[in-house]
Amino acid sequence: MTLEGRTGQIRLALLSIPLLLGSLYPLQRRIDRTIKPLQLKQDELLVTSGTLLKKLSLGYDSLLADIYWTRAVQYYGRRVGKKKVDYAQLAPLLNVTTTLDPHLMIAIRFGATFLAEEPPVGAGRPDLAADLVRRGIAANPNEWRLYSDLGTILYWHAKDYHAAAQAFWKGGDVPGAPPWMKAFAAHVEQEGKSRSTSRFMWAEVYKSTTDVRIRNNALNHLTELQAEDEIDQLGQIAAAYQKKFGHVPASIAELISAGLLKSVPNDPEGYPYRLGNDGKAIVDPASPLAPLIEKYAAND
Repeated sequence: MTLEGRTGQIRLALLSIPLLLGSLYPLQRRIDRTIKPLQLKQDELLVTSGTLLKKLSLGYDSLLADIYWTRAVQYYGRRVGKKKVDYAQLAPLLNVTTTLDPHLMIAIRFGATFLAEEPPVGAGRPDLAADLVRRGIAANPNEWRLYSDLGTILYWHAKDYHAAAQAFWKGGDVPGAPPWMKAFAAHVEQEGKSRSTSRFMWAEVYKSTTDVRIRNNALNHLTELQAEDEIDQLGQIAAAYQKKFGHVPASIAELISAGLLKSVPNDPEGYPYRLGNDGKAIVDPASPLAPLIEKYAAND
């Protein structure tokens, strides 16, 4: 081929490159759309049987449990707090982890806490959380904290107060268990759910664990309960205003003008309380506590 012919081919090839790249772009986009859901599902278990993995681990059960525990933490961490998330693989990951190492307390307690919590904080599956803790108790019958965790799940999330009282009572029989567990069991059996009972329970959960995530979860519930107390107090003040003036107050400012309040009170997150159209106290919609108050008020 002559030099001129080769030069022509090179020029044609160079001119074809942009066209080729342009034609590949839609194809790449299609590939990306196909791969992305697969990437999002990369946490799905290759092997869902902890028993099978235990047989295949060649004695490295604890090491493999740590690997699956890490995967569970990563899986949860990528989803927590996001709207419309799917926690479908959290329970299987935790089940495999605790089958490989049934004495891995952090996996049992962490998993139970966040399986039970409502989305977007958790999976909203107190039934799976209770099952996980029951398996933990079967493997660790002398760990009173697991009975406390089970009682907490049954009391707060499942609202099965009789079963919750039984869990706390049985936990109270475990050597080393604190005296409050049996006393609390009797209180739950007698009264069911009450704010004072809830406050006592979460305070004990907060004090009885060193795990930061469980402590933070308990603290969040204590904060929510504090806000509910303050809303009730404001409601009583608003009721006194209505009785005195014959109409509901339109704002916190009217309560201050009437001498019933000294200043605008803030919720535990620092957001000012407000009055609704019916004169009842509410949390500011912008407050992080607003969805919690609304959710638990709807469930009560």
